Amino acid sequence: MSNRQIAARRAVSLDAVRFPVANAIAKLGLGSRARLRDWAGVPADSALSTADRSAAMTTRGDLQLGPIGQVSRQVSEIQVAVHWYGTVLGLPHLYTFGDLAFFDCGGVRLFLSAAADDGPVGEASVLYFQVPDIHHAYEQLRSRGVEFLGAPHLIHRHASGVEEWMAFFNDPDQRPLAIMAQIQPPTQIE
Repeated sequence: MSNRQIAARRAVSLDAVRFPVANAIAKLGLGSRARLRDWAGVPADSALSTADRSAAMTTRGDLQLGPIGQVSRQVSEIQVAVHWYGTVLGLPHLYTFGDLAFFDCGGVRLFLSAAADDGPVGEASVLYFQVPDIHHAYEQLRSRGVEFLGAPHLIHRHASGVEEWMAFFNDPDQRPLAIMAQIQPPTQIE
């Protein structure tokens, strides 16, 4: 969107948009607004910026989506769902973060989220495909005509330093899909 469109949508002055956008472009060294829109979002201090991406890739042109890494499901009450999936079903609880809870289902992560504002619980689950190199997968899928909702971006950094990166797109029926990668922090040489 143009600065004017953003200002109108946010009900702020044009200057309240112009400066932050220009500042982001300058700080990231991107040079243009178009490059900002397509920026892969890899901060300099991210494990992804220092990861050995060549070791994770097969032949450059090959892309094979990995196994399902995560499935998401909306629930009406997160505390009730955490109890039911963990205690009743006996799934190993990985962690809870606010209104989000994660369980292990034999190597596939189950992601539970509370439905927004007491709204109806959604029917579509998101399928998250694991890939070794999220930026390579993103570019390969884009070259095949996949329209992503945004560039790959950092979702969460665990206390261990492992980073969760994801990029979302829809299937032909407009159901959500994603690619995901877990990036290990660089090893420290002592």
